[in-house]
Amino acid sequence: MGDFNLTVILDAIRRSEVGLSRVELAQIVGLSPQTISNISRRLLDQKLIVEAGKEGTGPGKPRTILRLNPHGMYAMGVHLDPALITVVLLDLVGAVVEKRTFVTPLSHDPDEIVHAIAECVEELIERSGVDRKLVAGLGVAAPGPIDLDRGAVVGPPLLRGWVDVPLQELVHRATGLPTTVDKDVTGAAVAEIWAGGPGGSGSFVFFYLGTGLGVGLVLNGEVYRGFSGNAGEIGHIIVDPDGPVCSDGCGMRGTIGTALEPTVIVSEAVVAGILPVLPENPTARDFQRAFARLAEMVGEGEEAAIAIMRRAARNLAWAAAVVGNLVDVDRMVFGGPFWESVSQFVLDVLPDMVNDLLATRGIHRVGLSGTRLGEDVGAVGAACLVLERALAPRAERLLLEG
Repeated sequence: MGDFNLTVILDAIRRSEVGLSRVELAQIVGLSPQTISNISRRLLDQKLIVEAGKEGTGPGKPRTILRLNPHGMYAMGVHLDPALITVVLLDLVGAVVEKRTFVTPLSHDPDEIVHAIAECVEELIERSGVDRKLVAGLGVAAPGPIDLDRGAVVGPPLLRGWVDVPLQELVHRATGLPTTVDKDVTGAAVAEIWAGGPGGSGSFVFFYLGTGLGVGLVLNGEVYRGFSGNAGEIGHIIVDPDGPVCSDGCGMRGTIGTALEPTVIVSEAVVAGILPVLPENPTARDFQRAFARLAEMVGEGEEAAIAIMRRAARNLAWAAAVVGNLVDVDRMVFGGPFWESVSQFVLDVLPDMVNDLLATRGIHRVGLSGTRLGEDVGAVGAACLVLERALAPRAERLLLEG
């Protein structure tokens, strides 16, 4: 119970932009002033918070403001993408201290990729000058589906040969850091909670546009992972029963995931003659560049490109409305490796499309926005997974061993 109360207080301080006094903490979390004082002392001793001056405008003793100590704890994050790998070192307030991005080894060999990640992790820690003892661990955000209990990647799209790869064990062995593995969409949702600013609280859906489409669900400030850790696999929603067979091998036709895959959208543009033919064996990076060029053509007013992107936006709106009708949130956030290049166009056309399809359209309007964390949201989310597991007030902390 004491550890749970500590995380509740730390979480309240974290969510405040300006910090909180002990009196304000007691009012917010409902604990006694003595308990607040004792736990604050523990957090100060652990250097997770600092006293940041005094405030007071009325009569009485000025109140001491408590804030997170950015240098009290650090976390490493790795976003594993078929095209690029991004590694970040994050401080306790969610700021990126060091970052490096490199091309995913073309062999896609798990051992080669893990070795490259381990070298990059050591480089960033050394470059930052951070005491390794203050690094709480390393999080890896990988394409799903995953086996959450074992930290294994089951069969991600466009990562050749990745069948039941024990990624958590391999990375832990290579780096020596406590390691956690989760889906990239879940990591993105956690990033929005921990590092996305005050808007990271409440209930919202994070739509992740990567090599496929997935969502991270945040309900009442906590990420919902589902029974096996694979909640949010919305790619199998059917939008066209006569469409192509699902690329994920489920056997269904016309799934939203297939319709919105950048590879499919790029191929449509190639067939239309507005993009050049791709190499014989295109890599994920080739598709990423081609997709970005298609987005540029939309900005240049190319009608055929606009038509392709508008059809994709309609499909995305359909998927967003299905999820919105299911969970009834007030916000939807978008991000991922393929988001930045199309963000302006999508946010111009999508809000009305989505809200027109929602069952609650006569009650409230759902807000749509892009993540403030930009293209690093996957890697930042991976690091935030470490902070979440170490410091978030989760219900399982209340369980007592018999």
